[in-house]
Amino acid sequence: MISVIRKRLGGSKRDVDMTEGNIFGHIIKFAIPLLLGNLLQQLYNMVDTWVVGNYVGSEAFSAVGTVGPIINMLISLFWGFSAGAGVVVSQYYGAKKYDKVSETVHTTLLVTVILGIVLTGVGIALVPTMLDLMNTPTELLDEATEYLTVYFSGLIGLVVYNIGSGILRAVGDSRRPFYFLAVSALTNTVLDLVFVLAFNMGVKGVALATIIAQGLSAVLILITLCRSDNCIKVSFGKLKIHKDELFKIIKVGLPVALQMIVTSFSNVFVQAYINYFGANAMGGWTAYAKIDQLILLPMQSIALASTTFVGQNLGNDDVKRAKKGVNASLLLAVSVTVLIMIPILIFAPQLVYFFNKDGEIISYGAIFLRTLTPFYVLCCVNQIYAGALRGSGNATAPMIIMLVSFVGFRQLYLYVMATFISNTPIPIALSYPAGWLVCSAVMFIYYKTVKLEKGRIVK
Repeated sequence: MISVIRKRLGGSKRDVDMTEGNIFGHIIKFAIPLLLGNLLQQLYNMVDTWVVGNYVGSEAFSAVGTVGPIINMLISLFWGFSAGAGVVVSQYYGAKKYDKVSETVHTTLLVTVILGIVLTGVGIALVPTMLDLMNTPTELLDEATEYLTVYFSGLIGLVVYNIGSGILRAVGDSRRPFYFLAVSALTNTVLDLVFVLAFNMGVKGVALATIIAQGLSAVLILITLCRSDNCIKVSFGKLKIHKDELFKIIKVGLPVALQMIVTSFSNVFVQAYINYFGANAMGGWTAYAKIDQLILLPMQSIALASTTFVGQNLGNDDVKRAKKGVNASLLLAVSVTVLIMIPILIFAPQLVYFFNKDGEIISYGAIFLRTLTPFYVLCCVNQIYAGALRGSGNATAPMIIMLVSFVGFRQLYLYVMATFISNTPIPIALSYPAGWLVCSAVMFIYYKTVKLEKGRIVK
């Protein structure tokens, strides 16, 4: 009987209606599969880095690691678009407007395919320019170019998966995206070893393994959407761009995308400062960057949970419950981050050793980790509040605050530090926590002074 009612209303047994029930329970149950899924997604690059660092060579290791900001910058458009679609879907879902959910889903998928094709060509064309902007050492250029070219050739798989999983999460289903990533991560690991060890394909093999695995996850997510029994079901005959829904998606997604693109572009220049100190510093920074992503994942997963929670509850016109969800999310994020920080501070050299056994690289990586890790609690504040504001439909304010902090302030800090104070690796690396501090302080003040429901886009 319950399943019949769900179908009539547009829901499914896998969906989670966050407008009622225990707040902590909803956030934890939503965030755990999301966290595990994000860990598996990071496993793509971690396995790539581990295989290259241990079986190809230190130069290839540095080459693969140094291209991260380029990849992030060019796929940020889809992260923003996915965020915008997720907010619109979650608010419509909370408001029980299931026909609008369907229109949003079909609009999102069609635009994703079109943009994915365009971005593939743009990404490949910009590879030489971006590597030049990053002051990539000559000895790393060939391998970095080869890796990026193959990676961008299969980019459509990554963006389709991210968009599709964002749609599922907007209706409270964070489990199936995790299952698909588990299959994809296992595929990526096996193919990495086969292409590098058996076929001796080097960085090209690593990139090829990644795009095949990402393509598999995209196929699985599309099959799920097409066979769904609720309001997110995809029918290819219904693929159409609904202008009203596209406008709502862009209203939220464009600020998120711009913030990510510009921040990633700014990080290209941070990488350029690090590259100035040579291949060993680059290798240490590469190892730190991989672990940095793991530290951020729990708080980012909880922030995404708060986005969906806020979206559904504002769609249901329950502002008080939405705010309680934000407070619960912040408490959880800080608690988990503190627990993660302790073993990282203790075992920093061993963690770097996992990626590369070169003594100089281990030394740089351990110093970076032990210097920056204590500051990650600051990120919890800006991540949770930004997620909550986006869930309300207000993505412009977080964009402005993060751009000022992570781009404007950080670049000013780097220039002053490198020119007038100390042009050494650690002061340069401290540009990250300096930006986090400014961002968290401003985000906290803004969140406390602006009504959360002000950004609501579904009436």
